[in-house]
Amino acid sequence: MNERNMVCISCPIGCRLTVRWKGSGDLPEVTGNKCPRGTEYGREEILAPKRTVTATVACTSRSFPRVPVRTTAPLGREHINGLLDTLRRLTVVLPVKTGGPVLRDFEGTGVDVIFTRSFEGN
Repeated sequence: MNERNMVCISCPIGCRLTVRWKGSGDLPEVTGNKCPRGTEYGREEILAPKRTVTATVACTSRSFPRVPVRTTAPLGREHINGLLDTLRRLTVVLPVKTGGPVLRDFEGTGVDVIFTRSFEGN
């Protein structure tokens, strides 16, 4: 049996979880959580970990050479390097608006990338 200790980040409580699992096909057992979200988080972290990605992309402005962006939802870890490579190759033209799309439905995951700050042209 495998075991992993982690801190749940689903809510501000920060429960210390212990996740135990036998292997493929079995749902991991999660203990230490004070709410149902801890069970979900612990299982997802073992079976299919995801992360919200924040980064910057290049732009055509001399005053603001990079613009901050983020994913609209957590992305499977297997897609993160591909997303970062794609973002490294992008150059956007100002102006951009907060919440405006950078990429839509990255690699068919249903996750978009949006700007997190507005910038006027320069």
